[in-house]
Amino acid sequence: MKLFRYLAFATAFVSVCSLLQSKPGKGDDVWIPLFNSKDLSGWTANENKDSCKVEDGQIVLFGPRSHLFYTGDANGGSFTDFELKLEVMTTKGSNSGVYFHTKYQKKGWPNKGYEAQVNNTHGDPKKTGGLYGVKDNFKAPAKDGEWFDYHIIVKGKRIQLKINGKTITDYTEPDGLKRPNRQLDKGTFCLQAHDPKSKVFFRNIRVKPGKG
Repeated sequence: MKLFRYLAFATAFVSVCSLLQSKPGKGDDVWIPLFNSKDLSGWTANENKDSCKVEDGQIVLFGPRSHLFYTGDANGGSFTDFELKLEVMTTKGSNSGVYFHTKYQKKGWPNKGYEAQVNNTHGDPKKTGGLYGVKDNFKAPAKDGEWFDYHIIVKGKRIQLKINGKTITDYTEPDGLKRPNRQLDKGTFCLQAHDPKSKVFFRNIRVKPGKG
C-alpha cells in the first residue's frame, strides 16, 4: 500500500512539473501557436477588413489592401529575438508579405519593421524569401498552388529567411545603421493582403520567442 501511494504521488508530481514546464511564456523553449484555425482571435485587420478571412482552417487574404496584425497575448504581444514558422500558399500572380518588428497602424503600408516577401509569380521582381527592399531575392523558391514552409529567425542583428528548410536570405544589420523605420528593434507580426488580384493562404502559424 505504501509503495502504491508513493508511486501515485510521484506520478502526480511529475505531471504537475511537466505542466508547469510546458506553460508558454517569454523565453520558454516552446512553440506557441498564434492562429487557432477557427477565427481571427488575436489578430486585427486595419483597412478593408473583409480582405482578411478564415476559411477551412486557413487565413485567406484576398481583396483591397489590408494588413492583419497579431495583437494577441503571446509573449506580451511583442517579440525581439524569435523564430516564426508558418505555412503559406500563393495563387498565380499573387503578392503578400510577412512583417516582423512592426506595430499596428490604421491604414497604409506598414512603416515600421521588416517585410519577408511572399511572391512567386507576381510582376514585382522581388520574390519569396527576400527581405523586401533590404536584401531582395529574385528567383522564386516555391510554386503557386503548393504549401511551403516559411521560417523566419531573428537573433541579435541577424535575420535568416528559410523556405522549405533552405536558407534564402541571411542578413546581418551593419554596425552604426541609422534606418529607424526598417531596423531591428521589437514588435509584432503582420500578414499582408496586397491587392484585389492577390489571393494568399496562411496556416499553422507559431512562434518560439528568444531567450534574450
